[in-house]
Amino acid sequence: MSNSIKLAILGLGTVGTGVINLINDNLNELKRRSGRDIIITEVGTRRHRDDIDPNIVQNSDLMATAASDNVDIVVEVIGGTTLAKDVIMHAIKNGKHVVTANKALLAEHGNEIFAFAEEHNVHVAYEAAVAGGIPIIKVMREALAANKIDWLAGIINGTGNFIMTEMRDKGRPFADVLSEAQELGYAEADPTFDVEGIDAAHKLALLASIAFGIPLQFDKVYCEGITGITLQDVNYAEELGYRIKHLGFAVRRDGQGNDEASGIELRVHPTLIPQDALLANVNGVKNAVLVNSHPLGQTLYCGDGAGAGATASAVMADVMDLVRVLGSKDSHDESNSNQNNHGHHVPHLAFIPEQLSDTPILRAEQMITGYYLRVHAYDSPGVLADITRILSDAGINIDAILQKPAHKVGQVPVIILTLPVVESQMNLAIEKIEKLETITDKVVRIRLDELA
Repeated sequence: MSNSIKLAILGLGTVGTGVINLINDNLNELKRRSGRDIIITEVGTRRHRDDIDPNIVQNSDLMATAASDNVDIVVEVIGGTTLAKDVIMHAIKNGKHVVTANKALLAEHGNEIFAFAEEHNVHVAYEAAVAGGIPIIKVMREALAANKIDWLAGIINGTGNFIMTEMRDKGRPFADVLSEAQELGYAEADPTFDVEGIDAAHKLALLASIAFGIPLQFDKVYCEGITGITLQDVNYAEELGYRIKHLGFAVRRDGQGNDEASGIELRVHPTLIPQDALLANVNGVKNAVLVNSHPLGQTLYCGDGAGAGATASAVMADVMDLVRVLGSKDSHDESNSNQNNHGHHVPHLAFIPEQLSDTPILRAEQMITGYYLRVHAYDSPGVLADITRILSDAGINIDAILQKPAHKVGQVPVIILTLPVVESQMNLAIEKIEKLETITDKVVRIRLDELA
């Protein structure tokens, strides 16, 4: 058995550099834990770096590095879904294990990539793709392997969480906080993926597949961003004992109610949650995932969701797992060398590939949540009665009503919290409310969840 494991790092941005630094800083600890020397032999980079160890080959040809005989594990941290996919597939074809932090690539092409890896008897590890340094993938695939997961909810985009925290704590408008997030490096120059929920949706697709044993289905995730959240709604929510967070939900529905469909909800959107809820008190750029499983119950996993240190930590956790897999393969009897031998390989999506289910993903109109409604109406007799009658006729139960002083002459905002209801019923009710002559504007709706 060779005593060294050879790595190639593809991409020398923030994360790739962080991985190199972590290996250099913790070299002895890594060897003590794995029993092997972990050596970076090659890096894939477009520009030569003078600060890289001269013993490490720097190569602008990523495909050549991915297939090099001097590499056991390929670490992909270049991002994107085109070149990254080609490089990973090439590495797999050449018998390399792969570690990636690329949530967009896996969410959109993971089914194909994982199947190709199984075919070639290698493993693709991706702890760093979701929630940065929080070991949520390992927890769900391994520590919760004996549990049935009923639902999970998570703050899985640090940029959105930073914006919502600043709006609440400092009374700052969305656009102002977004500008600061860009200056601090939390948000890209084009922040669409963060503020419109696409980044969180990529991560949710991965978490849901692991939780429920279903194929990756990013295209079926309902996605709503935070660009429409106003300070007005943030303050009203606080007054009612709630806090607005941008959350991803994966929920198993068993179709027990008359109007409830069986299937899985995959949704990312702003959500009112109780102020004393664990997730409500995860602030700044932190990430957190709350998992409700049987028989364990609720467990919360919280930490840094981005940054060189957090992501490098997750990347190297995967590398360490693969080092053990390689050690197991090296010590395996040669007579079984042609059999599929993954060592301590855990299935990519936690379930045996042949056992992935075809449980349907529910459409948006089938989802069930509570609601926060802000209705602006003329201050006239009977308007509140009309609104409550429409909701009642639609089978929607009201939990709380708050009528605020007029912001404009003769116009008052009415805030309503409802109990959970099928979205299609709420759609019909809002359509009828907006047709009332006393209503002056579109109804603002934000989903509500008690996380119980």
